Amino acid sequence: MTHPFEIELETTLPATPEQVWAAIATGPGVDSWFMGRNEIEAREGGSVAMDTGGHREQALITAYDPEKRFASRTSPGPDGRFMAFEYLIEGREGGSTVLRVVHSGLLGDDWENEYDALRRGWPFHLNTLREYLTHFPGRAAVPVFGMAPAADRSPADVQALLAEALSLTPPIAVGARANGGPDALPLIDGGVTWADSERFGIRTDDALYTFHHGSGLALMFHHLFAPTAGTAAPEQSWQQWLTSTIS
Repeated sequence: MTHPFEIELETTLPATPEQVWAAIATGPGVDSWFMGRNEIEAREGGSVAMDTGGHREQALITAYDPEKRFASRTSPGPDGRFMAFEYLIEGREGGSTVLRVVHSGLLGDDWENEYDALRRGWPFHLNTLREYLTHFPGRAAVPVFGMAPAADRSPADVQALLAEALSLTPPIAVGARANGGPDALPLIDGGVTWADSERFGIRTDDALYTFHHGSGLALMFHHLFAPTAGTAAPEQSWQQWLTSTIS
């Protein structure tokens, strides 16, 4: 049985409508703050595609009004489930922009847990968008995705392992300094910008790092802005680091 849902959020961003549009309605822009690798066909009726670790999701662009409104919707599954996203942009004096996000659709039998996960995740993603527009405006990131099973470890156990590897002390708090990462790459040296019971984010001079610690699973969604980030090595190195840290 499916269940309808809707999540609506609004935030003021330190960027112009043009900058916000580039961040939410272009592939390189979305790559720089959201999840996975993204492709966006710039027109109403075009397609949106997101690839995370080889899993590809596609949607149809249902509204494309530059610097004002961008919307997409996935095709219904066999049970009728779908996701729809709408971004509404409104400029303000002083170069800031109000962004309203509406995420709606139909969820399945486990809809309560799915809804709670989506509801908790969006404030984090909008904070990452703010970090991007504040500290890396106009720059495009190379996204890095990693995933590692954590057997029967609890989210707190997974967080503790990640914290130890990054010289952090659990419970992780905003403002704490992190240091660590793969030996083959420049070490992380930055501050925690977000921390909750499921994830934490770190900003350095040339990257935004995200670590998700779920039950029996650890995920990474990083955004690397350094000129050398486009090589194949960063994702491979981070995957090896995550697997070694959680195993």
